[in-house]
Amino acid sequence: MVGNGVMNEWKMRELMCEIGRRIYNKGFAAANDGNISYRLGEDRVLCTPTRTSKGYMKPDDLCIVDMDGKQISGKKKRSSEVLLHLTIMKTRSDVRSVVHCHPPHATAFAVAREPIPKCILPEFEVFLGEVAISPYETPGGQAFADTVIPFVKDTETILLANHGTVTYGSDLEDAYFKTEIIDAYCRILLLTKQLGRVNYYDDAKAAELIKLKPNLGIPDPRLTRGLENCDLCGNSLFREGYGQPGPEPKVFIHPKLLQNGQASGSGVACEMPTKAAAPAASAAPSSNGHAGGPDIDALVKAITDKVMSALAGSGS
Repeated sequence: MVGNGVMNEWKMRELMCEIGRRIYNKGFAAANDGNISYRLGEDRVLCTPTRTSKGYMKPDDLCIVDMDGKQISGKKKRSSEVLLHLTIMKTRSDVRSVVHCHPPHATAFAVAREPIPKCILPEFEVFLGEVAISPYETPGGQAFADTVIPFVKDTETILLANHGTVTYGSDLEDAYFKTEIIDAYCRILLLTKQLGRVNYYDDAKAAELIKLKPNLGIPDPRLTRGLENCDLCGNSLFREGYGQPGPEPKVFIHPKLLQNGQASGSGVACEMPTKAAAPAASAAPSSNGHAGGPDIDALVKAITDKVMSALAGSGS
């Protein structure tokens, strides 16, 4: 039995190094950035060391800490950010692995503090669901770790404001794959915005997607709470966790929020928005896709007219 335990631990060490290589090769963790953990037992957590590139780790570089963060073994010092991992594990007993890194596209949303929009890509809805943004705190301490507590039970993907992402799950690959998915989704969103138009599907189609999740073994708190027939596209499951004020969308604004003059943190989670009067002109999206922004087409036309007038004057 002891031999099997040692062998399983060594396999976990090898897999953690492999996950580290994937993170590094994907560009999710530059230099020595990022950290990974896996819960080996009741009070033993395998984690990555500080100041070590995730792309070049060896199995014996890894550390073991207890659930309070005290290092039990390892020739290198454990990551200071392991407290974030342990806080998530304490809050969610089903979580065995946590991955924190800085995937560029998702981190851009974290820096902008732009909420991740829903009702756009089916795969994102099924495999991730809602994504929270935790408030900024200096990384490394318990205060930083505590910023995720209000959101941990309702999602397995959190943007850390001005910092990066943290994803978690039942095993190392499960936790890592959520990082891949959120960064790929954010990249698609940014590319779509460059094309100029984001199309959304409606609440009924969103409900169809989340009802598929139990058969795939993927839980969703909205089903547990009976919210599958509610406002799934324009509302946030995390309003209470955010307190006041929560992050507001500035770029990816769902049409129903523009129609009703709502912000992302307003409204009632289980109440479809009622039909409202036409919004003020300042709230309408301009041709560049930003609410209340300048009408780029009109601005270009005005500048062109002035240039053509000046050219005509100089030639007379």
